[in-house]
Formats: sequence, structure tokens, C-alpha cells
Amino acid sequence: MKKILYILLFSMVVITGCNKTLSIDSVRVVGEKNMWNSLEDTRAGLLGVYALTRAALSDNDGHWIYGDVRSGEFSSPNRQDLKAIISNNLNAAYPTLEALSNWTRFYAIVNAANIFLEKAPDVAAKDKRYTQGNLLVDLAQARFLRAFAYFYMVRIWGDVPFITASHDGQFENKPRENQDKILSWVKQEMLKAAGDLPFIYSGGDLQQQGNYYNEDATRWGGALATKNTAYAMLAHVCAWTADYTDVATYAKFVEDNYGKSNGGYTGSDDLTNGNGFFNNKNTRQMFGFNSDYGHIDGSSTGHIEELTLAEPVLTKSVPDIYLPKDSILAYFTIPNDDRFNIDTLGNPRNERYFTNFNGKYPIFSKIKVIQGGNNDPNFRYFNSAIILTRLEDMVLLRAEALAVLGDQSGAMQELTDEIFRRLPAGTTDLTLEGETIDLIFQERRRELMGEGQRWYDKIRYAKIKQNDPKMLRLISTGGIYWPVSRKILSQNSLLTQNTYWK
Repeated sequence: MKKILYILLFSMVVITGCNKTLSIDSVRVVGEKNMWNSLEDTRAGLLGVYALTRAALSDNDGHWIYGDVRSGEFSSPNRQDLKAIISNNLNAAYPTLEALSNWTRFYAIVNAANIFLEKAPDVAAKDKRYTQGNLLVDLAQARFLRAFAYFYMVRIWGDVPFITASHDGQFENKPRENQDKILSWVKQEMLKAAGDLPFIYSGGDLQQQGNYYNEDATRWGGALATKNTAYAMLAHVCAWTADYTDVATYAKFVEDNYGKSNGGYTGSDDLTNGNGFFNNKNTRQMFGFNSDYGHIDGSSTGHIEELTLAEPVLTKSVPDIYLPKDSILAYFTIPNDDRFNIDTLGNPRNERYFTNFNGKYPIFSKIKVIQGGNNDPNFRYFNSAIILTRLEDMVLLRAEALAVLGDQSGAMQELTDEIFRRLPAGTTDLTLEGETIDLIFQERRRELMGEGQRWYDKIRYAKIKQNDPKMLRLISTGGIYWPVSRKILSQNSLLTQNTYWK
């Protein structure tokens, strides 16, 4: 643990105004002679990159604000900063908006990964326990996480500074690089990582033999990037760039090989139980960042529960965000849907996705991991995992790709197979009306609600359909991106504000 804390300090990124875009002012916190000498150092360095990635996603609830709140489908009763985000008033003067406009925490990931990629090979010569096989797998993970950080930033800000070397902590001012160039590089990096990543750690995979860092498969399952992780995120990158042939290919790879990572589909009960899918880590979390209550890992902030839960699930009178009752009824239209459906009197048949449906504020309670699965409403200590993708997401993404490519039959098969998994066992009839692509995105909204995907789905959907003038105008003018932090702009004259936000 001490080594991991060192690497977090080692990799902190500070934006400065004295002729440096990204000055890693704590690069010398741990002397070079005390770091990058042993197997323990590489383990700490790599897990540090993971820790920084989780921190970047959870900071100020960013993952859900970027991905769910900004979509405008949730409402906020009292928080003015969230109301500004929902109405796309991202220049509003609130601390939360300024913090979320700042990309510093993502460059902490990039810097830590750059340093690891440069320094880890030296360890193999110093510590014979650190084998070439171990090194190769470690480098693949760092490469993947760095590429993921850039993909995440590009979706938020568009063009961003592009840095792929640590330069020993000395960076001259850099302008923003064209996002198309960065995304092309991201694809290449993820493909390279995918080739070297194993399907499973400490589980007999030929690409990672023996116990990884002397720990068994239960330690690593769901915690580290696998080959399926890389191909799943490649599918997302290609969907963002509208390369749907590749989306179909990569998603199919995951569909065909998820079992090699001990992955699988998640039932409706397990998806929504406090001690189920989102609790701790498991191999069905294809790419995620967990909080282990058993290791005293959790927080009252940085989890979606902070935004969504209130009475009667939690002793909090009003949620920060909620989905209005009319919206719930408009979205969940499939009879007998396990996630949410109503009886003939208008009462919900279960509370898997929503609690207090007939109250003033229906509580979105799909994700409710309190104290490691405890259902005591008096505690605001959350442990839910951040999930970037899972198998159900891949099925629906492949359906999207097939629909765009003209294979409506194949797309509909993927879609109906997925929906049947959310219907009572033994159901054989399913009637869906509408265009296939519309039905797919409707199901993505239901299935992935609260997982940070909706805003990006809306952008892709608008590009495909070309029938939403307001969204198409945002896309063409750069309004889909966030403004760049005023603080960052003041410290680097080569950076420019997104045109829409000038």
C-alpha cells in the first residue's frame, strides 16, 4: 500500500503558468534510486495508474455528470449547479462546473502511464523475479489505460494536448491536438494492448502464466484490464468515430470470448441488489473500478448513490437528481420488464430500478451499494463500482453496428435476445414496434441507465438518425463538448477555448 501511495504522489499533475503545460512537480517525491528497482515497484506503479483512473472518473461525480446528468433526462430539485449542466449552461460560475472543466486529473493518468512505460523495462534487468512475460502484460495494461484516458478526454473536450512521453517531468507548453489524430492513435494503442493482454490473470492463460504478482485469480478478477476489456473499449472508440464495421467485429469478439475471462450476463436481481453486480468486483465487470468495503474502500462522495439516493433508501430528504415519473413510464414500455413495470392500477410490480415511484421524487435505486451491501438507510458510505462496459453493453453495441450496416435481422436478433434476459423466465412473446435503430437505443437507455453512457449514446444516435436539429446543431458547433477550465487557459497561452463556449 505504501508503494502505491508513493506512485500516486509520483504522478500528480499540476497545471502551471511558467512555460509548462503539464509540470509534474512531484516527480522527485520518491527518488529514482528508491523506485523502479523491484517487482514490488512495478506492481505499485501499475496499480497507481489504475488508482488514478478511478480517482479521475469519480472526482465530483464526474463520470455520471458527464454521462448521465448532461443528457437532460434526469431532473435536479435543488442543486443549481446540476440544473445548469442539465440545461447545457456549462459556463455557469459554480465550483463543480469549473472542476469538471479541468482535465488535470486525466493527465495524471497519462503521466503515470508514460512513466511506467518508460521505467518498467529497466526493472527486468534489476530484479530477476520480474520476467519478460510479466513485463509484457504490465506494459499492455499501462498502454491501454493511457489510451482510455485520451478517449475519455476527447469525448469530453474534443481536441486536447497530446503527450506520450514523461520528458522527465519537463513539458513545454502544448496546444490542443486534433481529436481525429488522437483517436487514430488510441485505436492503434488499444489494438497493441489487446494483443498482449491475457483473458484472465492467475488462471492458466498462456499470455500470463502462474500467479500474477503472487496472488490468485480471486484477487484480480474484475480488477484488471483483460483482452476482452481492450476489445470492448475498442468497440466503443469505433462507435464514436462511426467505424461500424470494426464495432461489429470487436463486439463479436467479446461475445464469442467472454467466457475465457469468466464473464457472463447479469440477471436483473443481481444487477440491482446492493450486494450484487455493483458491489466490490467480479469477472462480469468487463471494465470497471471497484470499491472494496472489506478493505475500508468507499466514500460518501464519488459514487452515483450520492446523486440519486434519498428516502426511503437513505436518510436524505431530497435526491440531487431523479427521473420524473412521466419519463419512467415513457421509457419502460415493455410489459413484464423485470427492471420496471406497472400493474393495471399504475403501481410498480417491483422496486429494482425505482423506489418511491408514486412519491414526489421517484428514487433511482438500481445502484445502491451501501456499506458493502448493507441496506441500513442511516449510513452514507458507498462502495459501488464504476462500470465502463459489460457484456450487455457489448450486445447492444453490436446490435447498433449491425443496424447501421444494414443487417436489420441480425440487429433485431441481438436486441431481442437481450430484452428476453430482462423478462420473466419462460416468456416467449415479445412485440416491438418501430425502427430497429430506435428500439436499440431505447433499450440502451433502459439497460445502461446510471452507468455514464447516455450522453454519448444521444450523440451517436443523433449522428445516425440526422433528425434532431438541436442536437445536430450542438454537434456541428462543438456544443457537445465541455468548455476548457478558465484556470488552465490562463496558464497556457497556446490553449484555446472551445468555440461554442467563447
